[in-house]
Amino acid sequence: MAGFDQSLADRLNSEIHTAEDALRWASENLHPRVGKASSFGAEDAVLMDIMVGINPEFRFFTLDTGRLPQATHDAIDAARRRYKARIEVLFPDAGRVREMVDQKGQNLFYDSVESRKLCCHIRKVEPMNAMLETLDGWITGLRRDQTQARQDASMFQIDAAHGNILKINPLIEWSWDDVWGYIRQNDVPYNSLLDRGYPSIGCEPCTRPVRPGEDMRAGRWWWEQGIKECGLHHGA
Repeated sequence: MAGFDQSLADRLNSEIHTAEDALRWASENLHPRVGKASSFGAEDAVLMDIMVGINPEFRFFTLDTGRLPQATHDAIDAARRRYKARIEVLFPDAGRVREMVDQKGQNLFYDSVESRKLCCHIRKVEPMNAMLETLDGWITGLRRDQTQARQDASMFQIDAAHGNILKINPLIEWSWDDVWGYIRQNDVPYNSLLDRGYPSIGCEPCTRPVRPGEDMRAGRWWWEQGIKECGLHHGA
């Protein structure tokens, strides 16, 4: 696996300014050791549509935590039908999940922030880390206006938490209106939860619709205060 340094990210950020160009660079320089991590939100739908047009062999992977909404499973199947893409489904270690549930219960995430983070770590972070160990770069749907914590993110970042691989955020400067404009203009299939007030989609018991005026991620772990992250994105 390549360990990149900040000079590469700095150079790419100065030279590349559009999502299409970022993805084209990833295809030409990192494929097949680059993949798109998808939770099948609106940004993921846009990126899959663009990526398949650039390289039909681009890799896509998603986490099946065992607690996903049915609508997300439906969105995965719809994407497969539309794009004929191979979507790798990552699963948590069954033994780790069993041990956690035996010790802390099915709905441990409501008990404390510590327990919620443990659940996220076992169901999401561990299988994601295992995948990222096989890659030189990963593509995300991060945008600056999603949360305060993501406002300083750039299109290309060195992911020190995952062996200095390249983290690519092609939509970093897009607005929510930009995302939906692309979806409507290109008739992109998307998760039906987006029509029901879920701008950020996670596990079923940990996600609720967002109320008018709330932050886009207010529906994630809504019983908690502070930054709403699962641990996949270190420092955005």
